[in-house]
Amino acid sequence: MSLAFDPLLPLPLLVALALIAVLLVGWALLKRMRGAALRALALAALVLALANPVANFEDREPLTSVVAIVVDRSPSQLNGDRTARTDAALKALTERLSRYPAFETRIIEAVDDPDAQSPSTRLFEALASGIRDIPSARLAGAVMITDGQVHDVPGSVAALGLDAPLHGLIVGEEGETDRRVEVVRSPRFGIVGEDQEIVFRVSEDGVTTPGAVDVTVRVNGETVATETAIPGQETSFYMNVPRGGENVVEFAVAPLEGEVTTANNHAVALIEGIRENLRVLLVSGSPHSGERAWRNLLKSDASVDLVHFTILRPPEKQDGTPISELSLIAFPTRELFVEKIDEFDLIIFDRYQNRGVLPVLYYDYIARYVEDGGALLVAAGPELAGIESIAETPLAPALPAMPTGEVTNAGYYPRLSDDGKRHPVTRDLPGGASEPPAWGRWFRTVGVGETVGDTVMRGADGAPLLVLNRYGEGRVAMLLSDHGWLWSRGFEGGGPHVALYRRIAHWLMKEPSLEEEALRASAAGRRLVIERQTMADTTGPATLTLPSGETREVELQPAGDGLFRAELILDQPGLVEVTSGDLRTLTHVGAVDAPEFRATVSTPDIIAPVSDETGGLTVRVNAEASNLPQILPTRSAAINAGDRMGLRASSESVLKGVRSVPLFGGFLGLALLIMALGATWFREGR
Repeated sequence: MSLAFDPLLPLPLLVALALIAVLLVGWALLKRMRGAALRALALAALVLALANPVANFEDREPLTSVVAIVVDRSPSQLNGDRTARTDAALKALTERLSRYPAFETRIIEAVDDPDAQSPSTRLFEALASGIRDIPSARLAGAVMITDGQVHDVPGSVAALGLDAPLHGLIVGEEGETDRRVEVVRSPRFGIVGEDQEIVFRVSEDGVTTPGAVDVTVRVNGETVATETAIPGQETSFYMNVPRGGENVVEFAVAPLEGEVTTANNHAVALIEGIRENLRVLLVSGSPHSGERAWRNLLKSDASVDLVHFTILRPPEKQDGTPISELSLIAFPTRELFVEKIDEFDLIIFDRYQNRGVLPVLYYDYIARYVEDGGALLVAAGPELAGIESIAETPLAPALPAMPTGEVTNAGYYPRLSDDGKRHPVTRDLPGGASEPPAWGRWFRTVGVGETVGDTVMRGADGAPLLVLNRYGEGRVAMLLSDHGWLWSRGFEGGGPHVALYRRIAHWLMKEPSLEEEALRASAAGRRLVIERQTMADTTGPATLTLPSGETREVELQPAGDGLFRAELILDQPGLVEVTSGDLRTLTHVGAVDAPEFRATVSTPDIIAPVSDETGGLTVRVNAEASNLPQILPTRSAAINAGDRMGLRASSESVLKGVRSVPLFGGFLGLALLIMALGATWFREGR
């Protein structure tokens, strides 16, 4: 109940009347008039009646206190029977709290973000978000059901901002063991062909006497070494970067018997291979209008070291000028094609013919160079069809097409063949999808017979124009026209000569992105994208091997000519193997070195300091949660309930209604006023 006033007159007037009454009473008391006390009582009753005192009676209902229950649903909770233990503890706790009408529960599920770059258990962040709308006076406390591996523990209770006890219920068996391997340091980029150092460490939790363990090292899926590591110590591994593009280096250790999980028995390092100073030998034969097309393209690439020779003075050209007086550089044939041929990544013959500059034996060296993994491009002109053609040398077995001796001189649009529409070198050349193609014409084609490999472009009357082939470990390309320079000059609108020439060169030098048969997998967070490049019309499903060892088949959907793709979300972060036919690739789903998998054994030691500081307790519960601590409701601000979970009951209430009773209203006020005036008259009448 509370007392209030609701004056019947304006407050200034009521104050004036009260002052007049005080003056009259004071004058009467000063003159010692009879009945002064009764007059004072009557005037006071009159003023009080005009002030209209009101008694307010409030109807209130007590508010319940909120118990926040944070449930750990991070990936580490999938280990063993932790999910079942967590559900059992949650059920037992909610049933026990339901016996106390003063408490209500709020369950906060701490779920891992599937797109997170670095998965981790962030229970305190979930708690702060879940109780943001709860007044601190109504928060009874917080209970965390977790394996104890929490990665956002604040440094102090002040930083936590929680004015209530925090309790921890730890699920998982005591004495768990786990072996894991992690990459400590790894370069992000590496030069192809050079050694790079990767530092890794093997750790064993719960093992009393750790010993040396073997670590299997795989590079791009191939086993390259077995290293011996001492648990707890850093170990260095030196690898030679094998290729350009992404290289996946995997470290794997054998599992411990009975360990918590094997998901962290693998660790990967991703190294982007960079080709440094690609060496290209360009040999130009007969001078022609497009002689500088290849030179300008290769010189514009800062990563290419170009060696260019133009045969201006063949041996049969004798004009009597002494060699010492010529300003031409002698062609160092032995140095280039015998001594240093293996140092080149690509050899280009641009309208070159066999005119005695190179000994016949050297063509055999070039063929062997290609067979052993080298790259050769023949940009052909009419010389290929003549009697001095390089096709009449020991280089012939390496060539994918043999000339017929015919040269067609007629205008035509270079067109993509069916294979060319699927091959990465020519698939999406700008202008190639329309008919006729949106580029200029060429006017010469060197005729050839049967071709081997992939004919990706065709010239006049459908004749082969660009042929790509593999020979031994190496690659050969033949461009059967010398009119590509028309595109560079803008004739009839020009064409994509830079894109075409660059792709041919990069395919010859085994650029991974231009492989005609390739399987690629990439991941962003938990999202896995699989892409299959093939020259076939269809492809079968891809097979996934997940970190847990589970296999899954995924259907690949058409995504363009020669491309098939699938995209899916995986619930198991870690190293994923993807296979399709004979192709195999690896990728890592989730963060490469996520906190969630660095340590997986259950422990109360991480959240216990914060729990103790808030007056809570941290205990390990069994599989059935039958040893769940008893609950102690209390109104104390500082709770330390020993082996019981103290929860603070709120003293807050909510107003349901207000009932107002005027104290001088109705018969009560009238009776008091009449009695006071009657007593005054009675006293004066005596």
